[in-house]
Amino acid sequence: MTYLIFLAGLAAVFLLAFLVSNDRKKIKYRPILIMLALQLIFTYFLLNTSIGLILIRGISRLFEKLLGYAGAGIDFVFGGLANEAAMPFFLNVLLPIVFISVLIGIAQHFRILPFIIKWIGFALSKVNGLGRLESYNAVASAVFGQSEVFISVKKLLGHLPRHRLYTLCTSAMSTVSASILGAYMTMINPKYVVTALVLNLFGGFIIANIINPYEVKKDDDIIEIEEDEQTFFEMLGEYIMDGFKVAVIVGAMLLGFVALIALINDVFDMIFGITFQTILGYVFAPVAFLVGIPWGEAVSAGTIMATKLVSNEFVAMMDLAKYSKEMSDRTIGIVSVFLVSFANFSSIGIITGAVKGLHEEQGNTVARFGLKLLYGATLVSILSAAIAGLFL
Repeated sequence: MTYLIFLAGLAAVFLLAFLVSNDRKKIKYRPILIMLALQLIFTYFLLNTSIGLILIRGISRLFEKLLGYAGAGIDFVFGGLANEAAMPFFLNVLLPIVFISVLIGIAQHFRILPFIIKWIGFALSKVNGLGRLESYNAVASAVFGQSEVFISVKKLLGHLPRHRLYTLCTSAMSTVSASILGAYMTMINPKYVVTALVLNLFGGFIIANIINPYEVKKDDDIIEIEEDEQTFFEMLGEYIMDGFKVAVIVGAMLLGFVALIALINDVFDMIFGITFQTILGYVFAPVAFLVGIPWGEAVSAGTIMATKLVSNEFVAMMDLAKYSKEMSDRTIGIVSVFLVSFANFSSIGIITGAVKGLHEEQGNTVARFGLKLLYGATLVSILSAAIAGLFL
């Protein structure tokens, strides 16, 4: 039964992508099948082998150490502000982003990250049927984040046709930034965070290949990475401030979204006798079922999945913690994988604003395909959750 549901979910995702394809005749099926096979292999390796478990534990311990170091700085600045045994969300989950951002800045300054990103991107371009620029951008998005990644290719933005720009934006919305991984790992099991990162990377290429198929000419496939000319301490200051801005922005969005959802829920409850999130749960229940969640838990899971779409992944992760006692471990794992991406309505504005700040005309182009961008990125999340469900 598990395999039949997986095949049905896979068929639904591919059909939904196929229906909005820009040019169905240009879809390259061989790279899609190769990447789907790689997703299955990597997911099995990470979730069902002792080596995969050791790898995930190692990554988890690394982030635990990093969060511990971040905690030393937080305690120095904010020590005594919170009660003992309390765990304020902003201090314990969001502020460590500042330290992780600093580490990324150091790796970027010493040209470690550009080297890794360039060659991983080059290897991916051999199997994904897309160009080196698209492959580079996908890996870079998973390091820098959905808005910052465009800075590294800003000189090319004005020369990119609409179809290539769509693929770049889909990768940015489908992945998550390295600076925020530690925050996720304090809220959901690290093994699902790592698994989702791998799945989303390939999933973004798969969905882009169906919705937005095209050929890249060799002469057009040039990567021009923006060089960092700052001194070491200038870089440190910039990345510290960037990390703090991200923490504050996420905190502000959480404050606004949680309050707004509470208001909408209360209004719906008074008028209809049912909360807005519960309605969303019923709408998303079929999606939850198709990714392998038992029907008895599909409404609760669908509520969390829909909450992520209309608000963001942090709000949804907090809701998952509330519902977790009522859910099986398998359902928690599938939903967790679904949540690890930037695919939500607010990301349309974030990506549009980032591109517009670098190139006005291309920013307007992104705004015009914004909903289709979210549609594709959401299909990536559904595909990742379905594959995870097969091995949980």
